[in-house]
Amino acid sequence: MALVIGAIIFVGVLSSTLRDASARAGETRAEELAARIDAQGLEAIRNLDDDEVVLLLDADGEVVAASSDAEGLSIPSSTEPLTVVVDGDPMLLVPEDLDDDRILMVGVPTDDDQETVGTVITLLVVAVPVLVLLVGVTTWLMIGRALAPVARIRSEVDDITADRLDRRIPVPESRDEIAALATTMNGMLGRLDVAAQAQRRFISDASHELRSPLATIRQHVELSQAHPDLTSVEELSSVVHEEGLRLQGLVDALLVLAKLDEGAGGAQVTVDLDDCALAEAARLRTLGFTVDASGVGPARMQGDARLVGQLVRNLADNAARHARGRIAIAVLERNGAAVLTIEEDGDGVPVDERTRIFERFVRLDEARSRDAGGSGLGLAIVHGIARSAGGSVAVDDGRWGGARFTVTFPASS
Repeated sequence: MALVIGAIIFVGVLSSTLRDASARAGETRAEELAARIDAQGLEAIRNLDDDEVVLLLDADGEVVAASSDAEGLSIPSSTEPLTVVVDGDPMLLVPEDLDDDRILMVGVPTDDDQETVGTVITLLVVAVPVLVLLVGVTTWLMIGRALAPVARIRSEVDDITADRLDRRIPVPESRDEIAALATTMNGMLGRLDVAAQAQRRFISDASHELRSPLATIRQHVELSQAHPDLTSVEELSSVVHEEGLRLQGLVDALLVLAKLDEGAGGAQVTVDLDDCALAEAARLRTLGFTVDASGVGPARMQGDARLVGQLVRNLADNAARHARGRIAIAVLERNGAAVLTIEEDGDGVPVDERTRIFERFVRLDEARSRDAGGSGLGLAIVHGIARSAGGSVAVDDGRWGGARFTVTFPASS
């Protein structure tokens, strides 16, 4: 479309330019003839060469004198150039006003101009389609070559399913936006693969953890049915009650983790973190631990009060599980953040395990027993709650050589 419109405009401009050039030539010749008429009279027109077309018109438009080639030519009186045909040849008649209201019409041949325009039109008629075809084919080939990696990427992605997330997209060597797209998609596939593996591990671990109390209950029930004399109702009910509580705790923990994964939380309110810490300190004292709560100061943060309370409870239970007898809890506001620390006098956490302990169903070697180490979900819930509230959790060495957990929340203004 651009080439066609451009060609039409070019032909129009060329024709106008050639016509203006002929008109200027005619005006120049008319001025020369006007001077000759003033000097020689009408004979100056009649004595012109045969190949010149010149007419002199009076004020009424009647022909007063004409050159030999213009005899018998009838034209209307006009102050603008006229295009006429004389003996089959196109000609431009250029008017020149004389002093006595007469008009001198001088003819300028335009056959060369029309031939030039015709030649240009012929060239454009041939060149424009060829150029359009050349541009189209070149564009098709270049775009096809540029988008070939996209087709390969699409084909590769189309073959990737949930069980084949280990596959990656070939990255072209072009170092352009398509290569960047392939790299980004490989990064996305890597993250999806890691998430899928974590989900499979989580399902496997959750199934194993849920199966354990169910298996214990089933074994005792079958033993009671097969050998009623070896167990009593009280023993059976005690086992069922204990394993039922463990099962309930697992299910509750899994539900909390599922909600945290979905980003679902309760109403965001201002939570007094010091109140939660003091409540847990009082509870731990009733369990026989020596709890130092002297470091608890006022601190507020925004979050779900129920989840924040569960975070503090999980850290307190973890400290109670590993402490030999002493636990310290502190809360303070520092640099615009509410900081909670809970430490104990246990064996601590090895440096190379301090990140892994926040993963789900992870128990360290000294806490592999379910009776001592819990389900392995408590610290994972702590990490999830802290992250959902915009905070973080870390573990290092405490003052007594045990583990010290530090949770940092954005402070509430």
